[in-house]
Amino acid sequence: MKILNVIMHMDAVTGGGSVERTFQMSHFLARIGEECSVLTTDSGLTAERLNTLAGINVVALPCLNKRFYIPRFSYARIKKLVSAVDVIHLMNHWTFLNALVYFIAKKLNKPYVVCAAGSLPIYGRSKTFKKLYNLLIGKMIIRNASFCIAISSDEIEHFKSYGVEADKIIIIPNGITADNLMSKDDALFRRKFKLSDNRIILFAGRLNKIKGPDLLLRAFCNLKEELHNYQLVFIGPDDGMLPMLKEIVSTNELQNRVHFLGYLMGEDKSYAYNSSELLVIPSRHEAMSIVVLEAGVIGKPVLLTDQCGFDSVATIDGGKVVPASVEGLRQGLIELLDGSDRLEAMGKNLKKFVNENFLWDSLVSKYVNLYKRILNNDKKYHKNNVNSI
Repeated sequence: MKILNVIMHMDAVTGGGSVERTFQMSHFLARIGEECSVLTTDSGLTAERLNTLAGINVVALPCLNKRFYIPRFSYARIKKLVSAVDVIHLMNHWTFLNALVYFIAKKLNKPYVVCAAGSLPIYGRSKTFKKLYNLLIGKMIIRNASFCIAISSDEIEHFKSYGVEADKIIIIPNGITADNLMSKDDALFRRKFKLSDNRIILFAGRLNKIKGPDLLLRAFCNLKEELHNYQLVFIGPDDGMLPMLKEIVSTNELQNRVHFLGYLMGEDKSYAYNSSELLVIPSRHEAMSIVVLEAGVIGKPVLLTDQCGFDSVATIDGGKVVPASVEGLRQGLIELLDGSDRLEAMGKNLKKFVNENFLWDSLVSKYVNLYKRILNNDKKYHKNNVNSI
């Protein structure tokens, strides 16, 4: 089976969950013997990424505009690529590449699926552009897909709002592999980044309003006396909020207890996760947090908002889910860091849950089965349309 994955870029630093999902999905499809290609732009595509995707046909178009990821392309070349595959997987929504590939796929009568990864609501910046995109082509891309892939049950209503029927929506959650998070060296990590011996509350993600780092920081500042033996560590690239966050830190005189380490990868990222007591995901909007999976795979509990598409964390007692507000996060920190030994038990619960449901070794078969059903023209792939995850 020949599969084409389409995503606007493969930048590990700025790409977030959708990039990681495409990267891992392509890697694991190739590993089980499927013939996989990736169409993307060259923005942020490193030699390390390409080495990991060895054996996969990566077509990286020169990126002319990094704001909207507009590539320089040859229509004939893209048509030839689309012609050679059996099924196409479009990732995200507001992208030129998706529109281009959709146009060609329809002409060639090629089946495709769409995984919007939480991007369908008109949220954040460029609202006028998004409305125009939907008017011209966006809604057609979603409605005409063979199947729409939701990454959590919360996303089902997003697809329905675009006119997609329930029997064309399937849930395949984000996945995780434990390989990159097994390194531990607490002493080295603290020494390298000049951290104290205080316990670590960790934020991992872009410093972007949608991710809510300001909500967590303000909640921590409100508890600076109660949490006197904790420090707050942010790892992730700046997406415009760092000056404002540093100003909050300075105003509250917490320079020695709040640390911005920037984007970490490899062993440094693994050290950060394993040295923490608790990971906090304070997002204002997110379809399904990969940070939850990363925390779970190493047995760390999480505090997350009810906007992360992962309320099941509370059900399995792997952490706490709170409103996406300063007060919600403040209360969550108080309850989780009350001096009891609950955190270790929660971490074990979350690890069991992640290992049973979200490892890529098992998730990749869901894609293969879906593609086979599409190619066999079986529209009854879902009995119940929605699974339990």
